[in-house]
Amino acid sequence: MEGIKDRVAIIGMGCTKFGEHWDKGVEHLLAEAAAEAYEDAGIEAKDIQAAWLGTYQSGRTGQILSHALKFEYIPITRCENACGTGTDAFRNACYAVASGVYDIVMAAGVEKLKDSGFSGLPLMAEVVTSGVMPATPAPSSFALSATRYFHHYGLSYEEGKRTLAKIAVKNHHNGSMNPRAHFRREITEEQAVNAPMIAWPLGLFDCCGVSDGSAVAVITRPELAKKFRDDYILVKGLGLTCGGMQGTLQDDYDFVHFPENVTASQLAYKEAGIKNPRKELSLAVVHDCFTITELLIYEDLQWSQRGRAREDIEAGTFTLQGELPVNTDGGLKCFGHPIGASGLRMIYEIYKQLQGKAGERQVRNPTLGLTHNLGGRPGSFTCAVSILGRRD
Repeated sequence: MEGIKDRVAIIGMGCTKFGEHWDKGVEHLLAEAAAEAYEDAGIEAKDIQAAWLGTYQSGRTGQILSHALKFEYIPITRCENACGTGTDAFRNACYAVASGVYDIVMAAGVEKLKDSGFSGLPLMAEVVTSGVMPATPAPSSFALSATRYFHHYGLSYEEGKRTLAKIAVKNHHNGSMNPRAHFRREITEEQAVNAPMIAWPLGLFDCCGVSDGSAVAVITRPELAKKFRDDYILVKGLGLTCGGMQGTLQDDYDFVHFPENVTASQLAYKEAGIKNPRKELSLAVVHDCFTITELLIYEDLQWSQRGRAREDIEAGTFTLQGELPVNTDGGLKCFGHPIGASGLRMIYEIYKQLQGKAGERQVRNPTLGLTHNLGGRPGSFTCAVSILGRRD
């Protein structure tokens, strides 16, 4: 079976500032991100042959994108796959190009959650036959993982909170240097530890915020990419897995690892030819919906040994100056999580880092970058992973 490695190139990307866009609609955000992507790629709207739109709740068809960008009757597919929506839209666009059906396509993601009035993500409809399973808010679900991790690996509450606080401090530091981030304020470890409780033991700074935003990618084949720019970025691997609620049926589900993380990353690593991800990856942007989620990602994606992530966090392994910088743009902690846009926003950061255009946040000489999304709740997730690299 042939993989996606080096068969698809990104030649242009755009990303809005994420935040409270009370004065802009979904179409305004899409147009703003697309305008940057067009300029970056050196193309016009008429050059796009097909598009994939990732959105969780901003409309039911691809007509939103068509209307916003004034496309002339091209095929547009609306994609939704929980928190992996944006990355899945990108994945589908990549496969369309790799198949040879299209030369130049677009992947777009957008969401306006502030207008919904929700203080967190809207609850997803559960696929259950009994009809009695309660709808559990995301902070409550991931709080179970935090308490279980502390217990499983013998951490006191204070030790666990300090460990999670260091993740929040790191991401806020990175986001303070990013003009597109929603929250651009550094925080201290003491602020994170003593913040108001949301779902014990997760406090305010352990949880990502609610936001609006959009991001867009223009994709083509490598042989065509050379005509547009020298610093195009190649897709090296893609992985997507969808849980079947296996965890909810297992009385021994451990809550300290997520099988979907493991399987999706292994699929992407295999396509990219990565044997030692901690050593071979230059940076990563991951789904830090909660600080405990980022910690578990370190272990699930084979960057830290099981139960040893705390040691790597203490050593600064995942800071901008560390061995494997994670969430160099500030992550969901600083951008919030407009569901359909988050995956493409992550790809935007890797794209800019690999081109050496990330400003103050620039990682030294990166060659491979990874993005990761995780949607659902412990017991059943959708996980999407992409790996991007510079041209040889």
